[in-house]
Amino acid sequence: RGAGWPQRLEAAALRGGEAGRRADADLDAVLALFAAAQRVEDRYAGRRGVANFLAELEGQEIPADTLAERGLRGPAVRILTAHRAKGLQWRLVVVASVQDGVWPDVRRRGSLLQADRLEVTGLVPAPPPAALLAEERRLFYVACTRAQERLVVTAVRSPLDDGAQPSRFVEEVRGEPGARGVTSGHVTGRPPRPLSVPGLVARLRATAVDPSRPAELRAAAVRRLAVLAHATDDDGRPLVAAAHPDRWWGLHDSTSAPVPVRPPDRALDLSGSQLSALVGCPLRWFLEHEVHAQVARSSALGFGSIVHVLADAVAREELPADPELLDARIDQVWADLGFEALWQSRAERRAASEAVHRFLHWHLGRDGRTYVASEHPFEVTVPVGEQGVRLRGSFDRVEVDAGGAVHIADLKTQKSPVARDDLAQHPQLGVYQLAVRAGALDALPDHVRDRAGLGPAGEPPVVAGAELVLLRLGTDGAPQVQAQPALGEGVTWVEVALADADGTVRAETFPARPSAPGCRTCDVRVACPAYDEGREVLP
Repeated sequence: RGAGWPQRLEAAALRGGEAGRRADADLDAVLALFAAAQRVEDRYAGRRGVANFLAELEGQEIPADTLAERGLRGPAVRILTAHRAKGLQWRLVVVASVQDGVWPDVRRRGSLLQADRLEVTGLVPAPPPAALLAEERRLFYVACTRAQERLVVTAVRSPLDDGAQPSRFVEEVRGEPGARGVTSGHVTGRPPRPLSVPGLVARLRATAVDPSRPAELRAAAVRRLAVLAHATDDDGRPLVAAAHPDRWWGLHDSTSAPVPVRPPDRALDLSGSQLSALVGCPLRWFLEHEVHAQVARSSALGFGSIVHVLADAVAREELPADPELLDARIDQVWADLGFEALWQSRAERRAASEAVHRFLHWHLGRDGRTYVASEHPFEVTVPVGEQGVRLRGSFDRVEVDAGGAVHIADLKTQKSPVARDDLAQHPQLGVYQLAVRAGALDALPDHVRDRAGLGPAGEPPVVAGAELVLLRLGTDGAPQVQAQPALGEGVTWVEVALADADGTVRAETFPARPSAPGCRTCDVRVACPAYDEGREVLP
């Protein structure tokens, strides 16, 4: 406003002519600049700064007008609409995605303000569908006649009745079967490689190193890779850096860390949950527990922590088994959990209350069992593997039945039960039973042991089994309970699993197992070679 430039632009635009068109273009550029500044302001909340904003604009290399297209030099593929192709021709033209509902598209344009009805003489009747279809056919004709030597028309045909189908224009351009110069075909399945630059590089690399391919073809692939690897932009930066052999991981020696994952001269520390992770997918265990690459889920962890803290307080008789009082305790801390939406917070709040009520139903109905301990920590070493395995963790609930046998209960807030076939060898429950056998309850005070009838410390107790108490699931106010039978005599399946886990960690080989439970929701899937998100293409 203070420069006087807006007034000069406005006056030039009103006069018209070539100067007026240039003034209009300048005004459009100013408006685009304001819009870009507004987007930066919204994105960075005023923390970007004018200098950084201008530097970002100067670094952009996005052709946004027809002048950029006219400036194309050398061999290039031009991607443009049929309207903008008028008056131009190429040796090869590809008209892609000629789908029904897309081309022809007989929907009315500008239906909100009905701009298609505006003429010099005033409003005219809306064009009928037949007129729109004829206009779409003329536009398709324009696109097809841009080809001087070869025309390729592509479409997708879905096997589903409601899936994508080719346009009627595909049949019209195909002509009579067997017509001269016209070929057609239907290719089923997906292409072997993505139709992209990385896919092209991967295909060329695989061809170049495949001894079963003809020597001439392999040499041609190498030459094409060399061309791609040495292609640079105006600033000398490589356009396809992945084509250079220096970027091919498959040609490098395997790396090794100077420090082992776990000390080789000490027992391997494992918890029940870590054994479950190692048995399910060793790669996921390594990335989550050793690399700490998992995504934090504060709301889910907070939900379980609240329920466990209240259950522990009730079991220790620090809080009464009063549903209303426990609900009030939940309300005191619930606002600290970070939920993404209010409806999600309300739904989880109801679920937390239901979980606590199910625990009370289960806790108050423990006829025939004596409470021994809640949230009892343990650390014992079992003689398996090279240096033994040190089991660490805590029991959510320890009880003793009328016969003096120990039962371990694990309170869970997961949303689905464990598969029945997997329950008998559930690693976490198995670790709990083995830990009790190895003396995990020896640290209990003598008066607690006497009251429960456990006998003196150091004497292995009888373990009757372990169970999962699913506080999110159940009927008639009671939680769903999944029980694991007692371990057998001799070398148990838990000890075999611990020995296998010890060998996996000591060997530092962590394969991915895509069939493991929870694989589809894994936090580290982007680093997993079993899925496209994390797969690296190697020759």
